[in-house]
Amino acid sequence: MTRSTPHHWLNRFAWLTAGGTFLLIGLGGLVTSHEAGMSVPDWPTTYGYNMFLFPLHLWQGNIFYEHTHRLLASLVGFLTTVLAIWLWLREPLAWLRWLGVCAFFAVALQGLLGGLRVTLLKDQIGIVHAALAQSFFVLVTLIAIFISGIGKKLVNLVQASRPSAPLRWLAVGSTVLILAQLILGATMRHQHAGLAVPDFPRAYGRVWPPTNAAFLEQINAHRPGAEQSKPITAFHIRLHMAHRFLALTIAILVASVALKSRRECSGNSILAKLTLAWTRVICLQVALGAATVWSNKAADIATAHVLLGALSLLSGTILSLSMSRSEAFQPEMANADWTLDPILSAGDQAVIPNTIA
Repeated sequence: MTRSTPHHWLNRFAWLTAGGTFLLIGLGGLVTSHEAGMSVPDWPTTYGYNMFLFPLHLWQGNIFYEHTHRLLASLVGFLTTVLAIWLWLREPLAWLRWLGVCAFFAVALQGLLGGLRVTLLKDQIGIVHAALAQSFFVLVTLIAIFISGIGKKLVNLVQASRPSAPLRWLAVGSTVLILAQLILGATMRHQHAGLAVPDFPRAYGRVWPPTNAAFLEQINAHRPGAEQSKPITAFHIRLHMAHRFLALTIAILVASVALKSRRECSGNSILAKLTLAWTRVICLQVALGAATVWSNKAADIATAHVLLGALSLLSGTILSLSMSRSEAFQPEMANADWTLDPILSAGDQAVIPNTIA
């Protein structure tokens, strides 16, 4: 089944939901960077008030970050619910309708995890909460992309480059590692291991620092008094170093995707350009990670690092799906009703024909 008319307002609403989710991830990063997660110790109320009626004059200090995070999360939950219902009623493509259903259950779970993180005081829940936020952002953005028709155009253009199976799997593997890296980063933040190694690119002047008891006692003795209540452990150092080395691995793999795309296709192909852009995003992400250490984990830099991590995962997911051989993402199998006129010349359109139901 195809759309008889484009759903312009549904498309705008989907992008609004995706944009709100991106802002929510940023605000969540600020909450963690400012260690404001427990500034409001009750849930779903805020210091006993209905959260929507919490007096404005009490929005001070870290309470501001935590409370606004809750309010924006509630808004995103409402937007996602409306989006899921709207998709179910108006969207003719079944797989897009079910993506909306998945988004609804994901945001419900995300809200529950956020509340349980407060009431149960479990850092492990915070890790899952942070990782799910990144995945949810990718999900709602994909919904917006495919409603708009951009997704089908992109699939058609990328498939025209005829990516090889090794290239497809390299892109998928890199994306999976980015997701693992985001989970590792969330674990670092919630285990307070972001500055377990305070120098970069070296680590306590070495390639890999020791983790024996004498070394740990020495570095903890020289930490500022406010930080000594959270001593660095061997686990913290290993976690931090694993994050660094996985970042290096991802950078090499994504650069390999770009290089292989350029070799298999022309340098002017859409696939080569997209993979090069993905490589630049990863390089900027690595630079922000280094800046986070050099700035003593400045809240704005650390939050930018979190946001760019979400964009890195989104980029890899879009590229992996665009190169997929699955029938769900093949334009000729999906009965697409869009045209390629704004993107391709008449000669190119002869090579990549439209499919009209």
